[in-house]
Amino acid sequence: MDNIDYRIIDLLRQNARAGYGDIGVRVGLSASAVKRRVDKLVADGVIRAFTVQIDPNVDGLGTEAYVELFCRGTVAPDELKRILSGVPEVVDAGTVTGSADAIVHMRSRDIPSLEDALEKVRIAPNVDHTRSAIVLSRLIHRRFD
Repeated sequence: MDNIDYRIIDLLRQNARAGYGDIGVRVGLSASAVKRRVDKLVADGVIRAFTVQIDPNVDGLGTEAYVELFCRGTVAPDELKRILSGVPEVVDAGTVTGSADAIVHMRSRDIPSLEDALEKVRIAPNVDHTRSAIVLSRLIHRRFD
């Protein structure tokens, strides 16, 4: 990959529906040259999908929280994944360094449904406790996956 490929990717991140001609003007290539590069990026697995992102509020998922998950003893990441996969309100999760074992991003309709989802996580046999922070306002949101 070269700098032009990175610029094409940046432009597609901003607008996955941008035309090859529009991108070409911005990066100094013809539309067909941009298409060839995008096709290669897709074939190489650099670009995994073109998608649409819907405002979570439209889907009724306006309540958002970040949850630190603390486990009893040592719990394998696969076990945490199994536990969290069963809770549809979990939209993102990862193991982390520090005192928590994982950070979980949750979205729900409202506070009562968030509380129900948190309870599903808390009752898992390996979970000791959680610490939650409800998002009041989103300041910056960038997607890189």
